[in-house]
Amino acid sequence: MSLFQNSPAPAAAAEAPRVGMSTYAATRLRELRGDDGKGALFSSDLSVGEFVVVKNAGFDPLGLVVGSSIYHVGYQSTAWSQNMEMLVLSQAMYTARELAMARMEEEAAALGADGIVGVRLEAQNYAFAENVLEFMAVGTAVRARDGQSYKTRAGRPFMSDLSGQDFSLLLSSGHAPVGLVIGTCVYHVAHMSMRQAWKTMLQNVELASFTQAIYDAREIAMERMQAEAKALGAEGIVGVTVKEQSHQWEPHVIEYFAVGTAIVARPSSLPKPAPTLIMSVDG
Repeated sequence: MSLFQNSPAPAAAAEAPRVGMSTYAATRLRELRGDDGKGALFSSDLSVGEFVVVKNAGFDPLGLVVGSSIYHVGYQSTAWSQNMEMLVLSQAMYTARELAMARMEEEAAALGADGIVGVRLEAQNYAFAENVLEFMAVGTAVRARDGQSYKTRAGRPFMSDLSGQDFSLLLSSGHAPVGLVIGTCVYHVAHMSMRQAWKTMLQNVELASFTQAIYDAREIAMERMQAEAKALGAEGIVGVTVKEQSHQWEPHVIEYFAVGTAIVARPSSLPKPAPTLIMSVDG
């Protein structure tokens, strides 16, 4: 789903062959379900504390689910002295993450999950190819014990990057996650001319062009994240983070990536946690 609303979306590239679920992944998921005749088993990257609170919230972990996409990020030229969004790069970063998340969701659906908690979105490059990044989505698939469906309006497992503790606290407050929402903007920050640099060298002065570029890029990323949440019918977004990343690009090209968990109101029978005194033991 393209959410490039601030300017026209770049022309679509030729459609790549669809990558189905790995044979090894399918085998692993069958073993988790117990289809091998040896009984069901779960795997999880939840900590012991998270595992306990997720269980106490009425959800059982079903298995660790993963999605991956190795993506070639295309080229886009830009004016040396112009602030502008790199639409080709923005589209690439968005699409690659969506592919990884969709494959993680597919694994969760194969396990019969209601959702995925503790989702991590990671990106890394490889030495074997330039302008290539792997995007990976990882989380723990869970299912409600009360038999109620916590799936999205489209009948798919929800995704959330909340910790186990935050997930449990959210449910007890009368809310539930409906999806992991993201927004991205890759932006070229204009270079200063020699004259501009010289004029500011010995002064305390705001670099207005730099400020405007960074401000705009963050706002675009957050606006796209909000648009995703509205498309899900969410009431709000919790746990939002906005990250600044440069990947393999030149120093003046920066990605701003916004991510959070979209939520809706949902009555819960879980008791609200009592206030707890916490004392720091840090020096």
